[in-house]
Amino acid sequence: MTLTQIQYIVAVEKNGSFVTAAEKCFVTQPTLSMQIQKLEEELGVKIFDRNHHPIIPTEVGKTIIEQAKIVLYEKNKIDELLLKDRKEVEGILNIGVIPTVAPCILPRALQSFVKKNPKVDITINEMTTQQIIDKLKSDEIDFGLLSTPLKERTIKETPIYDEPYVVYAHKDHPILSKKNVSPTDLDPKEIWSLNDEHCMHFQVVNLCGKKKFRNAESMFDYRSGSLMSLIRMVEINGGYTLLPELCLSDFPEDMMGNIRFFKSPIPVREIGIVTNKYFTKNKLLNSFKQSVLDTIPEEMLKSKKKKTKLSIR
Repeated sequence: MTLTQIQYIVAVEKNGSFVTAAEKCFVTQPTLSMQIQKLEEELGVKIFDRNHHPIIPTEVGKTIIEQAKIVLYEKNKIDELLLKDRKEVEGILNIGVIPTVAPCILPRALQSFVKKNPKVDITINEMTTQQIIDKLKSDEIDFGLLSTPLKERTIKETPIYDEPYVVYAHKDHPILSKKNVSPTDLDPKEIWSLNDEHCMHFQVVNLCGKKKFRNAESMFDYRSGSLMSLIRMVEINGGYTLLPELCLSDFPEDMMGNIRFFKSPIPVREIGIVTNKYFTKNKLLNSFKQSVLDTIPEEMLKSKKKKTKLSIR
């Protein structure tokens, strides 16, 4: 049994195809197939059901592949140890970030991260929460930045900060007569919402007590995938929307008049970094995490817990 053979069976299980696995491993398909066949002969079992499309592991194959992942995890830990004392880190980092976090955090955090790690090839993907979970499980991204908790057994969560929500209302809306607002002031029928692919949609619904949501009596219902689209709908069609507070950092002064903050307890969402159980690129993750923390106001950090926060899921 060789490390190469172990890498090949994990690649086939991940991709469901000998051809695709060979491409990902930068070898020919006959080479990969031959090595897996040799491993099966050595072990005296069939690891894959080749009659199934996509290719799936046999029952004993599932057990072998799970152990193979542990072997690769331990091998990657050795690689991580070798990087530990290096001042400059090299490598590839593939990150998934939910769209309601990406524009508020990434521009400044990435500038800091790239300056500290110029030899790291980093790719950022805007994804929904479910897409990040799926990509983590299939090992297609290294980690995700999203709203937690997920309560997924195979995913490790590291909470970073609590971000308050604010109300953005039409300039003539009566809610702007209030200095501060509370969840009981919100009428779900007047709220413009992200679509239900986004965790923020359900957080807003939960904040409003799961009442009938937006435009029950109007001619249309609009669910956006973009915070900017929600802002434009409010400005043109009235009503209001909820925004994460960090979005306000780039707001022009005239738009700040349409913002109302919540009374205590302030509704917040928890934002954290999530990885799968085989993650080993801890030095890169910690550097990225610090770059994010450096952009966050101190009062939002998890180390500054306050009883005046109302965490919504």
